[in-house]
Amino acid sequence: MAKKLLICMMFVLCISFSFVICFFGLKNKDAYAYDTHMYEIQSRLKELGYYNGAINGIYDDATVVAIKEFQADNGIYVSGAVGGITANALGIYMTEQESNDLYLLAKCIHAEARGEPYIGMVAVGAVILNRVASPDFPNTIYGVIYQPWAFTAVHDGQIDLEPEAASFQAATDALNGWDPTYGCLYYYNPNTASSSWIFNRQTVVTYGDHVFAI
Repeated sequence: MAKKLLICMMFVLCISFSFVICFFGLKNKDAYAYDTHMYEIQSRLKELGYYNGAINGIYDDATVVAIKEFQADNGIYVSGAVGGITANALGIYMTEQESNDLYLLAKCIHAEARGEPYIGMVAVGAVILNRVASPDFPNTIYGVIYQPWAFTAVHDGQIDLEPEAASFQAATDALNGWDPTYGCLYYYNPNTASSSWIFNRQTVVTYGDHVFAI
């Protein structure tokens, strides 16, 4: 009996220990997002007196605070994320592909969601990126956005409008992993949607005039 009790206690301890490891592992993953430009961003912020931490390439809370302070002082939308506008202000070069993806995503967000709450703008960007990651859609931002009849703004030409600063920052937040849709692949305006099939998708969240669904 004592042996069985000891075995049960050891099993419970192992499960608890595994849970603790997984929990803190997930917390650390959420808190520390790596970015290819983060070393350069931290170095530049430190030179400018906004950041006093280690130059370690980790997108941690101290780095976010420094980025926000820099954005506030330079009249840039305060998001804590570094997109094209913030990168340019810091004097940081982004590759042509990074710039193209960011610009195209910002254009689609602007065309589809300008006037919506900021979180709704990020959500539109997140849907596009979720489609890129899905095997059911094209695997590039360009391919997803220009998939025939996928987005009204592409069909009616609004995609050609120049995006504003908020759209760039929303695109940056989405590219940096913020997904306020929790994995949604679709969104629509229930007041203007003309395809009845979309109403059969499972609703997850609603931001402004857009319903986000899976």
